[in-house]
Amino acid sequence: MINVKICGVRTRDHALTAVDAGADMIGLVFAPSRRRIDPDDAIAIAEAVRTAADGRRPVSLIGVFVNDDVARIREVATWCGLDGIQLSGDEPVAYAEALASFLVIKAIRFDDSARERDWLIEDRAHVRLLVDAHVPGSYGGAGVVADWDRAAGLARRRSVLLAGGLTPANVAEAIQRVRPWGVDVSSGVEINGVKDHQKIRAFVAAARAAAQ
Repeated sequence: MINVKICGVRTRDHALTAVDAGADMIGLVFAPSRRRIDPDDAIAIAEAVRTAADGRRPVSLIGVFVNDDVARIREVATWCGLDGIQLSGDEPVAYAEALASFLVIKAIRFDDSARERDWLIEDRAHVRLLVDAHVPGSYGGAGVVADWDRAAGLARRRSVLLAGGLTPANVAEAIQRVRPWGVDVSSGVEINGVKDHQKIRAFVAAARAAAQ
């Protein structure tokens, strides 16, 4: 089985499309970004997702943060009813313990930094590693394909969520080569910076078919 995350969702309609398509996780960005949403909008999306997913497979809501204070992260996550936290900055591994009541997804870019090495060493049941592309000066993959070979090596040891330049056209190959715990997409299901219903459905369907 493959876990599918649609990230950078900003509207109720796109969130509901992701639920209907069979996504397992929906990412809500609270970090500075063109996809950033405020907590009130996140609460509205969360309520819509919970209602739509009732009786189906649970859909997890993941908040994306970059170098934020851990107390604020907990506050926003609790206020919005999030299931998980994605740390996409240079957060220290101590955040894993501080956020132990949530699923924690830590972005890894194989940048060989000391803090990243700490996360690679630390192995906790509630932590997943998200492999993204290393783009200097950016805390996102910027649509660039990640290092699938290194991701595959890591996926043999840890639960890896593969991100970075994934699209409906290449996600099947990515899954076959990396064998990740899950896949994550944002710009790959957008047209002109806006989530596209058809692309969301196509991405989930392609990931599911590849996992079988």
